[in-house]
Amino acid sequence: DASMVLDSVAHRTPIQTSRTLDNELGVKAFMKCENMQRMGAFKFRGGYNAVSHCKDTAKGILTYSSGNHAQAIALASKLHGIPSTIIMPTDAPPLKLKATQSYGGNVVFYDRYKEKRDEVAERVKETLPEGTVFIPPYDHKYVIAGQGTAGKEMIEDLQSESITLDYLFVCVGGGGLISGISLAAKALSPQTKIIGVEPEAGNDAQQSLQQGKIVHIETPVTIADGAQTQHLGNLTFAIMKQHVSQIITVTDTELINGMKFFGERMKMVVEPTGCLGLAGLRKMVESGEVPKGSCCGVVISGGNVDLKRYCELISSSLPP
Repeated sequence: DASMVLDSVAHRTPIQTSRTLDNELGVKAFMKCENMQRMGAFKFRGGYNAVSHCKDTAKGILTYSSGNHAQAIALASKLHGIPSTIIMPTDAPPLKLKATQSYGGNVVFYDRYKEKRDEVAERVKETLPEGTVFIPPYDHKYVIAGQGTAGKEMIEDLQSESITLDYLFVCVGGGGLISGISLAAKALSPQTKIIGVEPEAGNDAQQSLQQGKIVHIETPVTIADGAQTQHLGNLTFAIMKQHVSQIITVTDTELINGMKFFGERMKMVVEPTGCLGLAGLRKMVESGEVPKGSCCGVVISGGNVDLKRYCELISSSLPP
């Protein structure tokens, strides 16, 4: 059970509310703050859970990631005393790269716009000791189970106050977080509708659910670096087909507005990908798809953003 593995290791992150947001939208919004998780994002949950299941036999851990999963695997490996090798894109956010290296990860770079990371991983693995275990960012049962504990905690904590969510908005990259959360919701709160939110520039998940098959796209150009995936995983797609009600998309401008709101009103630094859920909630309330008075959950996936980049982005949404 992932929640037992992570008990006392991962933070049980707080759920925050905002009267300003509730008044603006006419709903009751509850935000699960995974930006306050260890290494700054929900990815620690899945990374630690996956490493813990192979810690006795693995000679090393290998993965690829644009940042948050990289940090999660590097930290989880360090906590278990196992060396880690992380394949990262050359344009990975400097903060995420530096943190990955500080956790002891041996970083190997690749060009995400010209090379396929699966092929790079195969080449790199041949150079590593036998017994090195590859843990992908999302298409892995222990990763999915770990990420799902964020949803489990949120639902349990709200239910302890007699609150049941009508909707739960979750960011979508490769689908690990939304898959795990949708499984938790099915077990604990089956009436809650799970809404996935991805960048408009990279709507592969939306296309995949519409077409009934995994759709592959080119690496999307978006400020949501945690959602620059090219396709869902086989495991995540199968779960999402069953348990996710809808996938919607939002623009980078809407993400910047979310960053600004979290900073100004809630005193939180949230990375662009972490604003997908809020942007999706706002969009569906404005369109009338989410009725007034609904109880809505939003997962803030992470807060790992370089301050220089953060200032540039929030300044771009300010009036002259």
